[in-house]
Amino acid sequence: QVQLVESGGGLVQAGGSLRLSCAASGLPFSNYAMGWFRQAPGKGRDFVAGINWSGSLTNYANSVKGRFTISRDNAKKTMYLQLNSLKPEDTAVYYCAAGAMVDVERMYNFWGQGTQVTVSS
Repeated sequence: QVQLVESGGGLVQAGGSLRLSCAASGLPFSNYAMGWFRQAPGKGRDFVAGINWSGSLTNYANSVKGRFTISRDNAKKTMYLQLNSLKPEDTAVYYCAAGAMVDVERMYNFWGQGTQVTVSS
């Protein structure tokens, strides 16, 4: 079955960095556009970034442009999200998803379980 497993979350001070990974199995990874979403406590799930199948196209939410970088390694069946200049408002559970690279949840076929990112002030 399809599995998307996120890792790399944790507790970091404001201004710090983290690198999230999303390891995929059970699907032809290189055929899928991928995305990252996040859900802060008490809020809905928001789009963060998306990437096309080859990595040549990316898409970012305005709130993270210039601070976060999405990438992928198809040989390793893994997608990444580099989080720099973190702010307390970036605190959320971060989810990876397969199927699209846009901010429309219903366009994604598969979801991971999430990894917690907490940014202290």
